[in-house]
Amino acid sequence: MMKSVILLIAAAAAVALIAPSARASLTASKAFASAPQSVFPLLDTNTRLDMIDYYNSNLSTPSPNRLDGRSRITSLSDKVASIELTQASSCDVIIMPAAAGDTIIALISTVATPAPDSHISFYSRDWKEIPTSRLFTKPVLSDWLSEQGKKNRGDVEAMVPFLLVSYSWDPSSNVLTLTNNTKEFLTDDIYSFVTDYMLPTISYRWDGRKFSRIKD
Repeated sequence: MMKSVILLIAAAAAVALIAPSARASLTASKAFASAPQSVFPLLDTNTRLDMIDYYNSNLSTPSPNRLDGRSRITSLSDKVASIELTQASSCDVIIMPAAAGDTIIALISTVATPAPDSHISFYSRDWKEIPTSRLFTKPVLSDWLSEQGKKNRGDVEAMVPFLLVSYSWDPSSNVLTLTNNTKEFLTDDIYSFVTDYMLPTISYRWDGRKFSRIKD
């Protein structure tokens, strides 16, 4: 009996030792392939596996999606997979290091409206969704105002009816950069009026638990 207990304790200790390395082994391609259909409704699992094989074989062959369009991987590393879903939409599957050696998957989805506009969502390593508000607070218009803009907020609100913002991730620094694409959908006259009132970018650093804004 005592021998069995000792063996069970030893086995549990071994699992504890290998768990961090097992968690760290998740790659962007594995995450892309294992995502549930609800995350990538245009691409079934076999299509995603084909896309990975094409990319790794240095082939630019696109794969058919469920809208009768074509999808392809445009770049792939252990930490980031960038996918062109349609001619007007793309996404990045990102592997982010988390506290206690765990992993979080971030998904940046971007659509080409009058200008690129992105949305970010977060998941556990087995694709259980994590409420975005736990990790990241999306900036509102007041966060985009420069010092001059804060003094002229009413003018900005009157001339900028909405914001279109694209997201990009730097895996080497764990920094998420948001780019203000206002210029691409405002007329030149209006943009020249508000350009000094708005920040071109806002950046956030990931610390393993949440994103914190990097002060300008």
